[in-house]
Amino acid sequence: MIRRRQILRSLLAAPVGAAVLAATEGTASADTWTTLNPATSWGTWEGWGTSLCWWAKAFGDRSDLADLFFTRGTVAYQGQSLPGLGLNIVRYNAGATDTTPIGGETMQRSPNVGDARLIEGYWHNWYSADPSSDSWNWYADTNQRNMMWAARDRGVNQFELFSNSPMWWMCNNHNPSGADDGGDNLQSWNHQQHAVYLATIARYAHDHWGIDFCSVEPFNEPDGTWWKSTGTQEGCHFEVATQVPVINYLRAELNSRDLGWMPVAASDCNTYDAALNTWNGFDATTRGNVGRINVHGYQGTGGRRDLLYDAAAAAGKKIWNSEYGEDDGSGLTLATNLNLDLRWLHPSAWVYWQAVDGGGWGLVQETGGQPGPVNTKYFVLAQYTRHIRPGMLLIDGGNGNTVAAYDPGARKLVIVATNYGTGQWIDFDLSRFGAIPADGAAVDRWCTNTGGGDLYAYHQDTALHGTRFWSWFAPNTVQTFEVNGVSL
Repeated sequence: MIRRRQILRSLLAAPVGAAVLAATEGTASADTWTTLNPATSWGTWEGWGTSLCWWAKAFGDRSDLADLFFTRGTVAYQGQSLPGLGLNIVRYNAGATDTTPIGGETMQRSPNVGDARLIEGYWHNWYSADPSSDSWNWYADTNQRNMMWAARDRGVNQFELFSNSPMWWMCNNHNPSGADDGGDNLQSWNHQQHAVYLATIARYAHDHWGIDFCSVEPFNEPDGTWWKSTGTQEGCHFEVATQVPVINYLRAELNSRDLGWMPVAASDCNTYDAALNTWNGFDATTRGNVGRINVHGYQGTGGRRDLLYDAAAAAGKKIWNSEYGEDDGSGLTLATNLNLDLRWLHPSAWVYWQAVDGGGWGLVQETGGQPGPVNTKYFVLAQYTRHIRPGMLLIDGGNGNTVAAYDPGARKLVIVATNYGTGQWIDFDLSRFGAIPADGAAVDRWCTNTGGGDLYAYHQDTALHGTRFWSWFAPNTVQTFEVNGVSL
């Protein structure tokens, strides 16, 4: 520690950050070091996103929300100037609800589901699969579709179509919230019809909406037994044996509509372990028809992310964490699980569930049925989304609390690091890179203190010293650093 204390004493003479350095010099025993390793890369980053679904149904006409989530500009929102998140992925939900009777049969609605969580479907009835017939209503679900267009117009470049439930009339009990017992609810004679429904929407979006879906996901947490007729949203359980024909039908239906280039994603399981078990349950043909593995992040700090990654890598498949959410509005839980994902799961994209939601669930908190204040987790997510951009390489940050990405074109290194309950200095060693800037070169820094203080605040107080730089981290803090002029 002798060399470090000498460096600190020399820095105390500098005006920038002097008070902080003086106050914390005595904490050297708590210092953490990490050496970044550019020789280990986990592929090219595709981006960040959110599912539209419920919040877009409610607020699909809100341009301020579209600006917040889908640009990187400075956005005026409720008297604040906020940094846009720059999300470039949206997941569009194909609805399952329609209150129009069919031959005396009607949709059965859960007594516990609110209107906001029922998404209008496009296929009115089973009389015709022709999308130009009156069996289809392409004016349904206006708000969610409007927000998808608003996202596209702001630069979103990847769209995924996904389903929470088949259309109600395809379900055994005609209830799009699930079976009475939480089991399979898609009628066996409608396995192909569910695929027809999704493939028809994908083709119609291409022809009429100016949207090409980058993938189609026919399930949402099919492993869950909580999708019941008394549920609070649309949902449907699918045994692995039921997923198999749906996946294979969907591949064929997309092919028949000249959408052979559009991948099928599966299976959006609730946990990493369930995703691995589901994948292992598929036969070779079904695996071949899955273009990408989707998984949700609700196992939190548990589960074997590494084993799912190994299975995907062996099959030559990419992984998306296609849904993540929890009710910790501080964002510290988000940072913890996101760091675990990038360290062990190695997804090429990461998608938050509902950008606007009640309590701590939302990035923007829904209050009284309207968008309300921004939760601190919004600023935590900005530490990642505004800096780790599509096309960058994800590289080894050296430890589980440090995420690193490299932009080959700009020769820019991005580091996002999280510190928890003890304030400390964290040192970043860049000695393994091919070239770095000269001693004294500036390192840009952004900071969010989840317990109060900085909220994505920019600081110009950090510089390289040889091959290293360091920064003081208060407890429960996320910081982002950018170093320009770096080569691998």
